[in-house]
Amino acid sequence: MRKVTYSMSVSLDGYVVGPDGGFDWTAPEEEVFRLATDEVRGLGFHLLGRRLYEDMLCWETPEENPPLDFSTHEFATLWKALPKVVFSTTLAEVRGNARLASGGLAEEIERLRAEPGEGDIAIGGATLAAEAAASDLIDEYRARVYPVLVGGGVPFFPQAERRVNLELIENRTFPSKVVHLRYRVARQAN
Repeated sequence: MRKVTYSMSVSLDGYVVGPDGGFDWTAPEEEVFRLATDEVRGLGFHLLGRRLYEDMLCWETPEENPPLDFSTHEFATLWKALPKVVFSTTLAEVRGNARLASGGLAEEIERLRAEPGEGDIAIGGATLAAEAAASDLIDEYRARVYPVLVGGGVPFFPQAERRVNLELIENRTFPSKVVHLRYRVARQAN
């Protein structure tokens, strides 16, 4: 069965976006970007909230965006081909290989898990991930922790006053001092 993963860049104090709505502190570094590319390569679907979908639209036309110091062609190619489901109450249409969600989050995940094929289901966006976490739908958390304290904003982890036990399955420190942490949800046997 396909795993549901939640992967985002996060400040050391736990935010994906600072109090001003910015995330300039997550400026890409080649090795961290390569990790994100590898994650996308392992996906079958990506579920996004409206804000993240709009932020990621730049990958639909990467040639129109300023280049980085390293190649982003592979990521752009993988991202454009990846089927995406966008959860929004305000968008009338979406572009590229995306569709608007036709049901609730749990329904969409159940439908996608039942489809044949390979690749995990990624959840993108803190609000959508909070909903998935509250319904116990996330199997794996992946955090790229940046060495910065932003002092507030949108939290990476949902604030639902519930405990979730995790098992560390991977950790890695990059030259930029970004730390990648990958945790599996420790489910209780019934």
